[in-house]
Amino acid sequence: MLKRLLVLRAWKPSPSRLYSTRGVLDALHDRGLTFSVTRPDELKQAIQSGPRVLYSGIDPTAGSFHAGHLLPLMCMLHFQLHGHRVIPLIGGATGLIGDPSGRTTERDLAVKQEVEANVASLTEGVKRFFDSAKTYASKRVTLDLAKWQDVEVKNNIQWYEGVSFLDFLRNVGVHARVNTMINRESVQARMNSQQGISFTEFTYQLLQAYDFYHLHKYHGCSIQLGGSDQWGNILAGLDLIQKLEPDRVKGDGRDAFGITTPLLTTSSGDKFGKSAGNAVWLDPRKTPPFDFYQFFYNTSDADSARYLKFFTLLPEQAIEEAMVEHNRAPEQRIQQTLLAKEVTELVHGEAGVTSALRVTDLLYSADRKKLKTTDILSAMKEDPRLRVISRSDLTETSVVKLAAVHRLTDSGSQAKTMCKARGLFVNDVVWTDLQGTLASDDLIDGRVAVLRAGKHKHVVLVARD
Repeated sequence: MLKRLLVLRAWKPSPSRLYSTRGVLDALHDRGLTFSVTRPDELKQAIQSGPRVLYSGIDPTAGSFHAGHLLPLMCMLHFQLHGHRVIPLIGGATGLIGDPSGRTTERDLAVKQEVEANVASLTEGVKRFFDSAKTYASKRVTLDLAKWQDVEVKNNIQWYEGVSFLDFLRNVGVHARVNTMINRESVQARMNSQQGISFTEFTYQLLQAYDFYHLHKYHGCSIQLGGSDQWGNILAGLDLIQKLEPDRVKGDGRDAFGITTPLLTTSSGDKFGKSAGNAVWLDPRKTPPFDFYQFFYNTSDADSARYLKFFTLLPEQAIEEAMVEHNRAPEQRIQQTLLAKEVTELVHGEAGVTSALRVTDLLYSADRKKLKTTDILSAMKEDPRLRVISRSDLTETSVVKLAAVHRLTDSGSQAKTMCKARGLFVNDVVWTDLQGTLASDDLIDGRVAVLRAGKHKHVVLVARD
């Protein structure tokens, strides 16, 4: 196993071919990151004329980004790398209502305190991602720090708190045509469903349209980025800008545009960003770097080739080099290893990659006994599989009971059943002694034991120093 890991880690793309200096719109198109663009030729000219401001909305339905958010985050990063300013907009106000786009049922109205907590956590997450991404990019792209513009996170509650319902109807609602709103694809899908759509969700598109208008008027934002299901909402924003700013002259620098990203699914048609039915989070406290790394490492050949374009700064030629190397020895999973390393470094930094590989060695390498306890503790400091217990508990409690106590199995009887069925392992060796305890020879570095139930469920027990 260790030899295989060394082979996988040894191959690297040629550094002379990292990242293209072409225009940002071409770069996004070539990578398959754009689905629809309003007036693409005019947008390209506008971008070439000087730095622009782009925003992308973030729905605070959770306190962390998940892997599916990487698509808009990477698009924003590409714009930032080309000298443009990006505004991640967190919907502290709109999150209280819920976006009906892409949904067949109405969301439960969120609790205000929960939304506020999610906004605070996502704000931290945005900054953490772009800080890590800047470090990642600096090793692959020549950054022009004189043109570099840091992200400016905003919360739309800032401009809705002082707006009354009557003011909104007078200033925004008067410009909205109900027949146009009804004909939006997201609204039609809900109207044709059994549940229908509430007035609250129906008016969501006006709120998002006003977000675009506000950012356009007060922050010079001329581009909105969203998923393909946001197309109608983006058009509503462009329409509102046109109606509220009738004095705009084409080409005067105040033109507004929209870009959407494709719906991201796996080659088998499943929704991207799930692992065994669970979301893969960017927050290391919710998805440790090892699991994050493994999610990308376990992608198919077809998916990993696409994801290398989507989620890394490697140019197409470097990706093709990886594919050639991969096809020479598919069993080494060179393509997947490159993807996992690149995306883990993008999100969690080099320390995250080191942690992921060290845990990989601990759980899967035959040479795990060479690992040091301090390195294991460092690599797994936020990993829920890690359990630091007393030495007496580690060496005087039966392995079967340890498996049950530390939730490798649902009960003690299930632990016994797994033991009898040769489904319980210590350091990858089958454990068959129902009453047996761990001896000093069973411990890594005299303090650590890796228990496994079945193929993938692990717990790492460490004796307290």
